[in-house]
Amino acid sequence: MTGRFRELWDEIAPVGRDADSGGYLRYALTPAELRLREWFRAQAELRGMPVSEDGNGNLFAWWGDPAAGGAVLTGSHFDSVPHGGAYDGPLGIVSALLAVDELRAAGVTPLRPVVVAAFVEEEGARFGVPCLGSRLLTGEIDADRAAGLRDATGVSFAEALGHRPAGADPALLGRFATFVELHVEQGRALVDADAPVAVASAIWPHGRWRFELRGEGNHAGTTRMADRRDPMLTFAFTVLAANKEARLRDAHATVGRVAVEPNATNAVPSRVTGWLDARAAAPETLDGLVEAVRAKAAERARRDGTELAVTRESATPLVTFDGGLADRLAGLLAAPVLPTGAGHDAGVLAAHLPTAMLFVRNPTGVSHSPAESATDDDCAAGVVALARVLEELACH
Repeated sequence: MTGRFRELWDEIAPVGRDADSGGYLRYALTPAELRLREWFRAQAELRGMPVSEDGNGNLFAWWGDPAAGGAVLTGSHFDSVPHGGAYDGPLGIVSALLAVDELRAAGVTPLRPVVVAAFVEEEGARFGVPCLGSRLLTGEIDADRAAGLRDATGVSFAEALGHRPAGADPALLGRFATFVELHVEQGRALVDADAPVAVASAIWPHGRWRFELRGEGNHAGTTRMADRRDPMLTFAFTVLAANKEARLRDAHATVGRVAVEPNATNAVPSRVTGWLDARAAAPETLDGLVEAVRAKAAERARRDGTELAVTRESATPLVTFDGGLADRLAGLLAAPVLPTGAGHDAGVLAAHLPTAMLFVRNPTGVSHSPAESATDDDCAAGVVALARVLEELACH
C-alpha cells in the first residue's frame, strides 16, 4: 500500500504548489483546485464510480447505487489556506479512493453504498466562511448569503461556482447513514503516543470575529503624536490583549489576517481591520475570551479616539463525535482517542448524522504550513485503517 499511496499522491503533489514557499495555493474554485476536482472525477471514472454534484460545489463519487439509502460517506477537501501544507484535506480524499481499492482487492462487496466526497471551500480562505460546502448542504448557512460572499478581488461565490448555490439538500443528506473523515493530525499527540492513527473524540468550539477600527488618516511626518487618532495603535493593543486573554484561559487566539487603509508607509492609517480566530475547550470559555478581547479593544479605542465594530463572521459549537461510533472504531483499530482544536466538515455534519474522524500522525506537529508532513508508511496505515472502518460500517 505504501507504494500505491506514493504513486497516487505524486499525481496531485505539484498542483498549486508555490515554488518560493513550498506551500500550496489551492483556493476554492480557482484553477489549481479546479484541476484537482477534475482529477477526482477522472479517478472516480477509473473506478466506475459515478460522480454527482449537489449544486453547492460538493462532489460525491458513488460505489453502489446512488439512489440507495444508508450510505457510508467519507472524503475531505482539496482547498488550502494561503501557503498551506500538502496533507490538510487532500489526504482524506486520496486515502478514501485507495480504501475503496483496498476493499475491492479483498473481494469486499458492501451492503450499503460507499461515497467519497470532495467538499468545497472547507478552509474559508477565499470566501471567508469555513466549511462553506458542508454548511450549504446541511442548511447551516443561507444560500443567498453564501452566494453573495466575495473574495479579495470582488468575485462572488455564485460567480465562481457559475450559478447560485442550491442550498440545503435534505434528500441527499438523508441517503447518508454515517460520515468518516480521515485527516492529517494537526498537532503532535500521535508522536507522543507512538501510534500512526487515532480516532477523534471532539472538536473545540471556535469562530472568527472581524474587528474593524476606524480613525483619522493623516500625514506621518506632520501629524503630532498627541493629535493622532491612529487605529493601528488600537489594533496592536487588541492583538496583545487576545494573546493574554487566551493564555489566561488555556485557550487559543490568533490574529493572522489584517487589512490596512490606505496601507502607505508615510501615512497614519484611517482604518485597520483584523480577524480574530478564537478556540477553546468549552463554549463558556470561548465566549469569555471573545468578550474580554472585545471589552479591552473598546476601552483602548476610547483612549485612542478610534471607533470599534466587532462582527462575528462564523461560529462552530462544541462538537462531540458520536461516542458509540468513536468507541467502536477505536476498539476496531486499537487506536488512541484524541480531541482537536481544528475545524472540519465532519464538525458540521456531526449535527446531522453519526460522524467520526481518523487522524494520521504528523511528525512535525505543524499544520497550515509547508512544514506539515506525514510519512508514506503512516499514510498507508491510514488507508488500511479507513478501509477497515468502511468495511465495518458498510458490510455489517
